[in-house]
Amino acid sequence: MEMTSTAVMPAEKKGLDRNQLKYLVIFTMVLDHMAWGFVDARIPVLGQVMHFFGRLTGPMMAYFLAEGYHHTHDVRKYQKRLGIFALVSWLPFVFFEAGLETIAENPMALIIQGVIFTLFLGITALRVWDSEKLSKPQKVTLVVLLTLLSLIGDWPIMDVLGPLFLHVYRNDRRKRWLAMVLLYAPLNLCIMFMSGNGQPWYYGWYNLGVGLVPLLVIFCYNGRGGKKSAFNKWFFYVFYPAHFVVLGVLKWYVFGGV
Repeated sequence: MEMTSTAVMPAEKKGLDRNQLKYLVIFTMVLDHMAWGFVDARIPVLGQVMHFFGRLTGPMMAYFLAEGYHHTHDVRKYQKRLGIFALVSWLPFVFFEAGLETIAENPMALIIQGVIFTLFLGITALRVWDSEKLSKPQKVTLVVLLTLLSLIGDWPIMDVLGPLFLHVYRNDRRKRWLAMVLLYAPLNLCIMFMSGNGQPWYYGWYNLGVGLVPLLVIFCYNGRGGKKSAFNKWFFYVFYPAHFVVLGVLKWYVFGGV
């Protein structure tokens, strides 16, 4: 009697791929920006909930940057793409945040930058850290300078050092998440308590939303990149400045700068 054997293939982990997670984070980003534009954060349910889920944006983008840096075929092109779209997004971001009248009265308002600028600094920090031409003290000095420069951007400090920690501790899951917790938790707790000054006791509690990130990655991410297409590659870069233009027009010219 002939015996046959069948190989048991390991079951694929169920959950969301990187593209699907990216679109989820884009959705929460829009919720957050809509809340900043049109909903008072002192509203205990709507304002707080929208900002709470919006806290996913910064740390998840740091995670995507670290993953993209690891998987990309051309780091220079990836960095160049972030730099170009940081520039493209600059004025739409300032328009949404400050409005044209404020910019005309105070040109210093133009100094602020969006999260793509911070991510550009983040990938620059990654390249600096992996450079074989620089000594360790030179690397540390340059990373510190990039981190300080990020103070004019959205998600400052965190989206420069976050991708770096995720990259350095890529092969040690415990250290990866410990480093991220020690980076994001204290900074967001400081923001939470500082923003609550003179506000209702619950005002800054939406910052606790950063705690969703490890849960989302651990339990929802299946480790796959998802379908490769031009749409998936370019959607965020086009959508990011475009949504600021739309929200800015609504904020300043339809709702009168609420």
